[in-house]
Amino acid sequence: MALATRKFDAVVVGAGGAGLRAALQLSEAGLRVAVLSKVFPTRSHTVAAQGGIGAALGNMGEDSWLWHMYDTIKGSDWLGDQDSIEFLCREAPKVVIELEHFGMPFDRNDNGTVYQRPFGGHMQNMGAGPAVQRSCCAADRTGHAMVHTLYQRNVRANTQFFVEWLALDLVRDASGQVLGVTALEMETGEVSILQARATLFATGGSGRMFQSSTNAFINTGDGLGMAARAGIPLEDMEFYQFHPTGVHGAGILITEGVRGEGGMLLNKSGERFMERYAPNAKDLASRDVVSRAMATEIKEGRGCGPGADYLLLKLDHLGPEVIDKRLPGIREISIKFANVDPVKDAIPVVPTAHYQMGGIPTNYHGEVIVPQGGNPSAVVPGFYAAGECACASVHGANRLGTNSLTDLVVFGKAAGDAVIRFLKENPGEKDLPADAAERTLTRLARLEAQKNGESVHEVGAALRRTMQAHCGVFRFPDMLAEGLHMIREVAERVGRVEIRDKSKVFNTARVEALELENLIEAARATMVAADARKESRGAHDRADFHRRDDANWLKHSLWYRDGDRMDYKPVNLKPLTAEPIPPKARTY
Repeated sequence: MALATRKFDAVVVGAGGAGLRAALQLSEAGLRVAVLSKVFPTRSHTVAAQGGIGAALGNMGEDSWLWHMYDTIKGSDWLGDQDSIEFLCREAPKVVIELEHFGMPFDRNDNGTVYQRPFGGHMQNMGAGPAVQRSCCAADRTGHAMVHTLYQRNVRANTQFFVEWLALDLVRDASGQVLGVTALEMETGEVSILQARATLFATGGSGRMFQSSTNAFINTGDGLGMAARAGIPLEDMEFYQFHPTGVHGAGILITEGVRGEGGMLLNKSGERFMERYAPNAKDLASRDVVSRAMATEIKEGRGCGPGADYLLLKLDHLGPEVIDKRLPGIREISIKFANVDPVKDAIPVVPTAHYQMGGIPTNYHGEVIVPQGGNPSAVVPGFYAAGECACASVHGANRLGTNSLTDLVVFGKAAGDAVIRFLKENPGEKDLPADAAERTLTRLARLEAQKNGESVHEVGAALRRTMQAHCGVFRFPDMLAEGLHMIREVAERVGRVEIRDKSKVFNTARVEALELENLIEAARATMVAADARKESRGAHDRADFHRRDDANWLKHSLWYRDGDRMDYKPVNLKPLTAEPIPPKARTY
């Protein structure tokens, strides 16, 4: 069956912060760009980012990109690549000022400069402290403001959007070059090939593989699934960040900006317990440290409520003026999802799956890299990734708050620039291979033909339960081994799911089944890599290996889909221009 083919200079999959920033760079360079998105661009998950975008502007006191770089490396528990981290922190002030010039409505100081608030893990003087105000914010709706700003710029640049399209598989030729994607138009159910001289993934994270998550339902790891099926490894997938403050029972995010503005965590005795775990940074220690402290308080019986299964985030002492000016969305979320008005009462919170530090391996240009013929970072021609689906390894084993939005715009722009260079150097167009759509057509045919299969909903629920119970904040050896066995069983079940509705037009059952095929790849990668890493580092905390082990484990993991094979590559400890920051004990 021949599929309709549309041709472009570049295809961008995903229209959140990274996809929009990359597309803007390409459209303004006069290229023919297609941006595919499962949802309308302003509904992308980036809109859920609340607290701010980290950049050493120094508007509220002394700051420097070097201090930001130190904090990011320390936050990463030394697993971050120092060249990428230097690039991120040096570029951050430029991209924030650029967003400001694009019309992003940042909060302002009296003198007209961008207001910045403190955030966990961000310190002055190479980690010595005190805390620095580095997070540039638009109240507590920073991601929302950013996406709308970037979308408007793309409309101005005549970027072509394919809205409510689901990318299905990468198209690669015999040499390994990426030549576009196959994709499903949800409105008609038709499948097409979007052929491109360069393909850029900005598909976001895979947080829906956990039962309790701050992530939107669209975060099903689609880019990871497509990359894995095309033979590309996934890097550092064992590192999944749990945000300390999700609304108990709902998982909705309560920004770290609450603690940046002076909110504090309390246990059932009303004790400000973070003083015991991080005496200097207290509630503004990095996220993995705060999440573990909270999980420990709950485990040791100091949790609140009838089930003693949550803690309290107190901000009533800030007063209604500060809350309504700086945290209006948080007040709204608390009333709606926790039935609590934070002006009067504390919010019930619990650590919740939030952010994927691993992903598709890239360098700081956004080029996808794989080990090949003795070279640990050979570039895959025509393939780029940026944002949460990518692993340029700026976040290492644990991401600092506000660095995710910085990552989106810095690497979205860098990947756009890299695509422009690649297209100039490779002006011709390659022919599609004869089997370009074979993998996609086989998957769709199986779904159509499956009889007496399992329900997508039940298998998805089993996947989420398994990940939550066996690969959460704390990881126990027997639980991991059992989880590994269970996730492989779930993977077999995914191959047998059935959809009863075979209609074409807006068939959400088919879309959910295809999303589940992506989610299982991310879940398998996470479980296999977590079982293999025999140390505790950043967000990966093992009960049987309490310490970080730099002698054996200061290396990135690479998971290959075929046979669940694990491989490793060294961490880059050499920055671009700064002095290297050697590993040391990580305390807050």
